[in-house]
Amino acid sequence: MSTTTDPSILSPLGKPTEYRADYAPELLYPIPRQLKRVELGIAAGALPFVGEDLWNAYELSWLNAKGKPIVALASFRVPADSPNLIESKSLKLYLNSFNQTPFADLAAVETALVRDLSAAAGAPVRVTVEPLGSHPQVAIGYPQGELIDDLDIACTTYQPDPQLLTIGDGPEREETLVSHLLKSNCLVTGQPDWAMLVVRYRGRPIDRAGLLRYIVSFRGHNEFHEQCVERIYCDLQRRCSPRALAVHARYTRRGGLDINPFRSSGEFPPPDNTREVRQ
Repeated sequence: MSTTTDPSILSPLGKPTEYRADYAPELLYPIPRQLKRVELGIAAGALPFVGEDLWNAYELSWLNAKGKPIVALASFRVPADSPNLIESKSLKLYLNSFNQTPFADLAAVETALVRDLSAAAGAPVRVTVEPLGSHPQVAIGYPQGELIDDLDIACTTYQPDPQLLTIGDGPEREETLVSHLLKSNCLVTGQPDWAMLVVRYRGRPIDRAGLLRYIVSFRGHNEFHEQCVERIYCDLQRRCSPRALAVHARYTRRGGLDINPFRSSGEFPPPDNTREVRQ
């Protein structure tokens, strides 16, 4: 896949980096979403889905007014219609720049995060910060749905092949299908990205064996998390024409961050922030 026009090749990802411990919002590196959406036939301003990218940050710390460290968890919700996604290593570097920076209180930290992330994304980003001293509750579980990974199938294709998606026999239905076999690779470094994929739809039955082969076909594919989910959504919509569709992936964390894109035709709400067992 060509990346000659993709600014991701200029990002800090995969390059030696000096870690800053002083507040540095300029470290955030936005990447225009439309560059990859063109490949999917999505015209600017004509998204076929709604949704968000939910980020969880597990390595956030700053100094209080007396110089004492505070440690916290944070979540960021970036709307899918924002002009930019934020490159993940740049977000890690940005969060590390809080480490030796004094903030008056938690509200000041949240204000800085909202301001900087929204500026990078080009749209309002919702931020939640929970200090560990407040004992934030963590939910780990499995989604409601049918796991399709035990299907006895042969797999021979390891680049995305929409032709594997077909309609099966039977009346229309609403169901949720789950797989832990999604693996793609970073667009820049080639490092493996692992995820659970959840497909919820209403319409004619999607052939499960074909869907599982299609999911496996991403195994050799290089693309960012958000872009993979949009590709899967568009391929399902075009090949299977469901009346309603939602695609959700929960990727395992890297560098203290996990990214969980969600795209929907609008009938299904975003899931809650329940972690996949590997996260």
